[in-house]
Amino acid sequence: MAKKIRVLIIDDSASIRQTLTHVLEQDPDIEIMAVASDPFMAARKLQEEIPDVITLDVEMPRMDGITFLRKLMSQRPIPVVMCSSLTEAGSETLLQALEAGAVDVILKSKIGAADSLSDDAMRIREVVKSASHARLSNVRRAAGTIRSASVEGPAKKLTADVMLPPPTGRAMAKTTEMVVCVGASTGGTEALREFLEELPANAPGMVIVQHMPEKFTAAFAKRLNGLCEVEVKEAVDGDPVLRGHVLIAPGDKHMLLERQGARYYVSVKSGPLVSRHRPAVDVLFRSAARSAGSNAMGIIMTGMGDDGARGMLEMHQAGAYTVAQDEASSVVFGMPKEAIAKGGVDRVLPLDQIAREVLMTQQKF
Repeated sequence: MAKKIRVLIIDDSASIRQTLTHVLEQDPDIEIMAVASDPFMAARKLQEEIPDVITLDVEMPRMDGITFLRKLMSQRPIPVVMCSSLTEAGSETLLQALEAGAVDVILKSKIGAADSLSDDAMRIREVVKSASHARLSNVRRAAGTIRSASVEGPAKKLTADVMLPPPTGRAMAKTTEMVVCVGASTGGTEALREFLEELPANAPGMVIVQHMPEKFTAAFAKRLNGLCEVEVKEAVDGDPVLRGHVLIAPGDKHMLLERQGARYYVSVKSGPLVSRHRPAVDVLFRSAARSAGSNAMGIIMTGMGDDGARGMLEMHQAGAYTVAQDEASSVVFGMPKEAIAKGGVDRVLPLDQIAREVLMTQQKF
């Protein structure tokens, strides 16, 4: 029998501990090693046994979750999933959690509201499973993504067909501008920071899908904008794709690349989950195959699952140049691995070489 993923739940709410235990134990691959009401009790548990994954509340008595997370990562790194409510003010706290080494974050609409967890049980189990695969050597550099625990559950895994038809196969006319399309998930927030910080102010226009919910994307874009030479913002419907500018898909909305003449812009739309995500990388990549063809460059980064693999193959078939992050530098190699397996990747590179590859490709336009 395969070894089960053993989880330690740390939360001061008895109802949340009970609900998380119930939700996670519905999966035969997961078992609850122990529960703790605060970090001090958790520390005693860790002296006896080491779990594969920890779920950790942010706000707790005696010691907050982020302080405990920092101590844990400096002494005994273990994959940690933060468990928190999402508010405008709290988005900065969640950024701190990712920077401190959290692999992922489960969002609750209200701390203490157990129903908000049971509404999306499948996604919570997927987050924990994803965390168990994280490469801890890369977690501190590339610490994760955020998933919403309050969106509709994925009863059926839909493809990009629900948002737009497949590419027609007609070649796009070559333009003087290249557009870069990037997709990432688990490990992506810090991987994107490292990638974007290496780009100069005149880098090609870029559109990014990082799996995360609404509200968080605005804070994430603002943080990146303060660190990078390129201008970074959360995308708004109709935003143009311009040199030196980066548009990040807003959480809980799909983002598509559109073209009018030689001008590129984004369309931000509601719609069903695609590849169990919204925003979905497959939607962005398919739209790039249709609207940009050989004028596009596709990049798929660290992440669990296969979102983006089909879309990257479509971009490749439409003449785009495609790159996947390598296994050694990925927190989770799932998404790049699936894209490579489908045959849609031209080159596999470590994270620290991807920005240079973008600039070298730009010189060919």
